[in-house]
Amino acid sequence: MQDKTIDRVGKRVVMEGLVTGNFGNFALRGEAGFWVKKSGAYLDQPGDLIFVPDSGEVPSGASHEWRVHAEIFRSTHHKAVLHTHPPNVIAASFTRAVITPIDAEGLILCPSIPVVDGPCGSEILGKVVAKALQDGPIAVARGHGTFAAGTTLEEAYLVTSAAEHACRILQILGRLGPGEK
Repeated sequence: MQDKTIDRVGKRVVMEGLVTGNFGNFALRGEAGFWVKKSGAYLDQPGDLIFVPDSGEVPSGASHEWRVHAEIFRSTHHKAVLHTHPPNVIAASFTRAVITPIDAEGLILCPSIPVVDGPCGSEILGKVVAKALQDGPIAVARGHGTFAAGTTLEEAYLVTSAAEHACRILQILGRLGPGEK
């Protein structure tokens, strides 16, 4: 599975500095499972995707975050998930339980960004991220990265970009100092 949206979003995510190296991934809901980026593939050159079935064995080479994606698709209505490592959102996650944007785009696209905890790629992280995504389009795993979801990969990208911009605004204004965890 490959289409122009995947290539376009992958290139924008890299261009905007929302990931470094070959980190980050995405998944798209399919019939009886989902398509996910290969572990180690670059978002702007993802190559062929791997199909992970709803039940049965997970193919080798699937993204390390496949458990998180599986739980999101199992527990929410979302059809696409984008996982990135936006630096300003990650910085904010160290001092907040919830990140609350104050800029216009942030207020529209991601008015509340819950911060969750769990080991990378774990079932625990999958459960807390999926629970957070039942109420909104984005959550951030503390110190790790965002999981944005929507009907399309494009929607997930727009929310991710807005969240990073919102945290940049908060940083410029000095509003990301020590907060409540």
